[in-house]
Amino acid sequence: MPKMKTISGAKKRFSLTGTGKVKRKHAYHSHILTKKTKKQKRNLAHVAMCASVDEKRVKALLGI
Repeated sequence: MPKMKTISGAKKRFSLTGTGKVKRKHAYHSHILTKKTKKQKRNLAHVAMCASVDEKRVKALLGI
């Protein structure tokens, strides 16, 4: 049976921590930033953890 391929879209968007949790970036931080407040942009810049209910699906996309 062939190896499972990693989904390249997921590879670009998610990464794992040392303990196996899934890190993700916030949405709405890529364009149209002029109308957003400094506070909103600052909070969007931080890395977030993926929800526990989605972790299994994301790890499957990453081939883990």
